[in-house]
Amino acid sequence: YLIKELDRRTGQQGRSAISVDDTLKVVSCRQQGKRLASLEMELAAAKHEGFVGKYTSETNATHSRKKPLVVIGIMTSFGRKNYREAVRKSWLPTGSLLKKLEDEKGIVVRFIVGRSANRGDRFDREIDDENRSTNDFVILDDHIESDEELPKKTKRYFANAAETFDAEFYAKVNDDIYINVDTLSAMLETHWDKPRVYIGCMKSGEVFSEATHKWYEPDWWKFGDGKSYFRHASGEMFVVSRAVAQFISINRSVLRTYAHDDVSVGSWMIGLAVKHVNEAKLCCSSWPSGAMCSAL
Repeated sequence: YLIKELDRRTGQQGRSAISVDDTLKVVSCRQQGKRLASLEMELAAAKHEGFVGKYTSETNATHSRKKPLVVIGIMTSFGRKNYREAVRKSWLPTGSLLKKLEDEKGIVVRFIVGRSANRGDRFDREIDDENRSTNDFVILDDHIESDEELPKKTKRYFANAAETFDAEFYAKVNDDIYINVDTLSAMLETHWDKPRVYIGCMKSGEVFSEATHKWYEPDWWKFGDGKSYFRHASGEMFVVSRAVAQFISINRSVLRTYAHDDVSVGSWMIGLAVKHVNEAKLCCSSWPSGAMCSAL
């Protein structure tokens, strides 16, 4: 509607795209937006000190569940049970402790997996059996599990998570990564005042046009003569805020994916008014001082 209205106004000769009155309304909205952001920061600080409002989810009987701080989706696949067990033994609690992590710290963690191309085969049954025992999976029934489809899987994960959990942030992590959830939680709380944020170990790199290369990019020609990727968060682990996850969910059918999931997500961020945060503590491979993650 806004685009049509703008086209209608700019299409009339002698008339500006926006009137003085409309300009004042925009200024007023921006002022209100700044005030709202300030109030949200004050409220976040107050909650950190233990404040519970009269109408918050903690006290409202019709919305008794507290909003999660972050949903962490661990990308896994068939034949990687040993990796999942390593995660469960290192940083992901199981059973009642998993529920306690959600209730007390607002951290929801699930393994993310699709379905076999041969629906109902041994691979599907093994995942279903494991999930009945651990109850820590999100199974994407509309996704066929394969390495080549990882970018689409990541897109479906964010869309599914945004529709299922009303969290402040959504994180994607590989199943061979260790996470310090307390450090991660503390870092995310510093970004509550940013409505649209994309956090990760920002990098760039060469675009490979040789079909035999491990990191071959079929759409290499789209990245120009220099053949270098734009800045994007490393795929080992990155985080987006609720508004960004909702954008992915709404526009999933038209969002283009490339050969790699981290490049694909980074491409969606370029055209949006999103705050890119280069967080060195999410450079999992290098394990910097105070890091939130590392390779298992």
